[in-house]
Amino acid sequence: MHWMDKAGREAGNLNSELTGVGVGTDSDESRGTLYIVATPIGNLDDLSPRAARILSTVSVIAAEDTRHTTRLLQHLGVQKRMVALHDHNERARMGVVLEELEAGNSVALVSDAGTPLISDPGYVLVREARNRNLPVSPIPGACAFIAALSAAGLPTDRFLFAGFLPAKRSGRKGILEGLQDESATLVFYESPHRILDTVQDLVDVFGGQREVVLGRELTKAFETFYSGEAKEVLGALQADPHGTRGEFVVMVRGADSQSGDDEAGAIEVDRLISALVGELPVKKVAKIVAGLTGKSKNELYQRALALKPD
Repeated sequence: MHWMDKAGREAGNLNSELTGVGVGTDSDESRGTLYIVATPIGNLDDLSPRAARILSTVSVIAAEDTRHTTRLLQHLGVQKRMVALHDHNERARMGVVLEELEAGNSVALVSDAGTPLISDPGYVLVREARNRNLPVSPIPGACAFIAALSAAGLPTDRFLFAGFLPAKRSGRKGILEGLQDESATLVFYESPHRILDTVQDLVDVFGGQREVVLGRELTKAFETFYSGEAKEVLGALQADPHGTRGEFVVMVRGADSQSGDDEAGAIEVDRLISALVGELPVKKVAKIVAGLTGKSKNELYQRALALKPD
């Protein structure tokens, strides 16, 4: 295995324009490089100088929607030959891209917004390019769910990104029910016309007390975050006349860990509840303990009922 293929050398040579440091001169010019280029998710200023340079120097751009990418190229003052490559034609059209690469022409793969392949087309092409030992190089940049997660205030040490949930409620709830006990932060994409139904499903499946954060119109003028318990977020969304506009990133705090390592913590919670439940109403006990532990008020309420003296 070579630690640096043509993609790495070309990236280094491009960077040397800025740094004055070269990486190598023995690149294989017989094969083009497939660049996976992240583009802005709303604010055009988020396009990196390196991405702009790649888009201006490749031979062909494979775009999810050529009309959308044309607007980006016009902003850059760039004209390029484009190939439409989307979910419905990727297998049929990737041969055109592979021929360009094998002829020594570099190609940029872009989606409408963000990083290609992340809930966007490109996997089939990249997989086949790798199978043929063609150079593939990522050009990092915007990714909607990473941007949202970084600003959500939810745990980020472990998260599970599941893309778009099914359009039908039965399928959507089935996926959510399968994730009820997942302790990692859950992240989804959702469209504006389904967001209310999806948040209602979060309430139904995870309970109204589970912490939820929604991000919409990220990096745009009307960027908005809704955060709180699931039922509160649903109410805020319903009350906002603009609440169902724009694409959404849906983030859900993971379930409390059920591992044996937490048994001691559970015992301490029971002791705390037992100390309070004889003096205070059960609802008040649940609220106090939830504030101290971060656990679900509904679960603590049920536990307090079980521990309450007859």
